[in-house]
Amino acid sequence: MPTYTGISSEAFRHPLDRQAEEALRSVPGFDLVARKFVEFLTERPQYVYQMGNSVQVGPRQYASIYQIFRECLRDLDIYPEPNLFVSQSPIVNAFALGQEFPFIVLNSGLLDLLSEAEIRTVIAHELGHLKCGHTTLIQMAIWTTQVISGLAERTFGLSTLVSTGLVMAFFEWLRKAELSADRAALLVMDDLNPILNSMMRIAGGSSRFSHELSVTEFERQSDAYQGLDSDGLNQVYKFFLYNNLSAGVFLSHPFTVERIHFLKEWNISADYSQIRQGNYARAGAAGSVEVPVQPDEPSPAAPTSPPSPAPEVNELRRQIDELQQEIDRIKRGE
Repeated sequence: MPTYTGISSEAFRHPLDRQAEEALRSVPGFDLVARKFVEFLTERPQYVYQMGNSVQVGPRQYASIYQIFRECLRDLDIYPEPNLFVSQSPIVNAFALGQEFPFIVLNSGLLDLLSEAEIRTVIAHELGHLKCGHTTLIQMAIWTTQVISGLAERTFGLSTLVSTGLVMAFFEWLRKAELSADRAALLVMDDLNPILNSMMRIAGGSSRFSHELSVTEFERQSDAYQGLDSDGLNQVYKFFLYNNLSAGVFLSHPFTVERIHFLKEWNISADYSQIRQGNYARAGAAGSVEVPVQPDEPSPAAPTSPPSPAPEVNELRRQIDELQQEIDRIKRGE
């Protein structure tokens, strides 16, 4: 399998991923959410949870999975090595989170369903998220959704500062980010077939009846799904399936057959061919989210009196202070 020494995420990042991120950044409220997320929330609890409740993969723990993991790290030129965990869950799933403490989690149900080659495609996909710097925005999307949904009822009206439009923009970006991660899997595998197999199994695979599955038929299903767009009403249905506004439910991943369509297109593209020949952008691309650091003291060139924060920022700070006081009161048993 090929190794892409020094490759930048910009070499394979999907244009729709970039466009969706730009649109997300332009939505009113994004900068406010970004500042508050970085200021008040950290990724450490997620890392501590996995350390406490999952099996950490290493040379003497799931050794064969660890070997696959190390080879994928080499092929995508990812350093330093993130953590890899296996979580006990029948749900066939995997995810990547963290920037300061990056890690990948594979559910045990996924390991039971997929072959080693298919597991490699999943690991490469999740490493693609880390390589592209997606994880900060992913965590921001999770937090924003919690704020605007049920959790908001216990945050002193915090949800009033987060619009549904911002949540929709986050989920649109999440879906497009998957396309970039799928490309990372193709770079590592250098073969479309195991990726399509893993997608088909994750969509509706069965260990008992796996011998009756056909990738060819699944590709035909993907083509038929694309053909539905010839009817404008179907396009409307697709939008509302992804964005159930009345229930506040949004899908974080594109439909599997859509992902197949995009990946097959890239597999025969000139861009992919050039990367395979070693002609690709080298490392140095910025991550997926950059939050401006607010200095504690003004620089010499700055005014001696910094501008006052916007009213909504002060209100958010007040609400968060109230929330912290309530948490402290509960801890004291008052």
